[in-house]
Amino acid sequence: MTQAITTQKFRKRRHATVIDVAAEAGVAVGTVSRYLNGQAVRSANRAQIERAIESLGYMRNAVAASMKTEVRHIVGLLVPNISEFHAGLLEQISRRIRRTGRAVMSYCHDLDSRSFMEGIDFFRTHRVDAIIVDGGVEVGDQLRRLAEEGLEIVLYDNDIPGLAADRVFVDHRQASRHAVEHLIQLGHMRIATICGNQRDTAGWLRLAGYLDAISSHQIPEDPDLIIGGDWNEMGGHEAMRRLFALEDPPTALFSANYNMTIGALAWCHENAVRIPEDVSIVSFDDVPAFRLHQPGITAIAQPIEGLAEAITTLLAARFEDSGIRPHREMTVKCHLTLRGSTGRCQPLEHQHRMIGRNHGLT
Repeated sequence: MTQAITTQKFRKRRHATVIDVAAEAGVAVGTVSRYLNGQAVRSANRAQIERAIESLGYMRNAVAASMKTEVRHIVGLLVPNISEFHAGLLEQISRRIRRTGRAVMSYCHDLDSRSFMEGIDFFRTHRVDAIIVDGGVEVGDQLRRLAEEGLEIVLYDNDIPGLAADRVFVDHRQASRHAVEHLIQLGHMRIATICGNQRDTAGWLRLAGYLDAISSHQIPEDPDLIIGGDWNEMGGHEAMRRLFALEDPPTALFSANYNMTIGALAWCHENAVRIPEDVSIVSFDDVPAFRLHQPGITAIAQPIEGLAEAITTLLAARFEDSGIRPHREMTVKCHLTLRGSTGRCQPLEHQHRMIGRNHGLT
């Protein structure tokens, strides 16, 4: 008796088929097939099919499907690192891409040009339906060849001029200008920036926003106050050391990403430089750690959900209509969150005391 029950309990369950999904959804088998192959399906039918798939636990045989169609139901996401920003973006894009009946495959290139190119070759080998990539001039030629072959591409963060691709960017320049103008409104005139790599669109646009702000307020540009941090914590740490080694150090700082900001904050902590009393700080990018820091760090938040939604919207439109039409660009606005790391510029005598302390800083 026990053996019979055990055998029955573990008997292999029959997997749901396309026919089962069609019956459950109340639509034709051909309609389900079009949905699974990424073709246009009426929204009402799409919703019924998705509910049926979830209810039946339908698992599509991707290998068999790949032998019959050029559609692979995989989207490649090429990221520079699995930072808080990119991890969040991967999560949000994955959730939304599922609506199109696809899955996301990610590849991390670590800002290494060779790895960047290997990542694109990896996705090409797997014949993904589309690539989402943060740009990079190093792989411009490779991406152009893929675009000519018909692969759908969406750029985010950094542009590649002339590439046939859809684009989703945040307002790098305007948001950066707004952040620096906040410091100017607090009375700061000697404002430094730790900038990102200038070969990247995000890098030079954020620097351009900084320059726009000081120029519009007739503040002279000082090359000593513009230091590259190469997007990483070590670069931010070294940049802060150099800024406070100046005879006349800055009273405020705009850092172009959160990794460099964390490096700058570490240097301040190590050298007893107070925030905002000794230096006010604004960062591009907002992360949970900035809310926990004492004081909280004023930061520009990139709306990850908005970026993911815009990217998915553009891709879904391409998947449903393979006809040739102009590529689109969408801009997502950022938001400046004010916290305790910015304050009014201190009186001149306080600044003189800070200059006198510099020789003891490391």
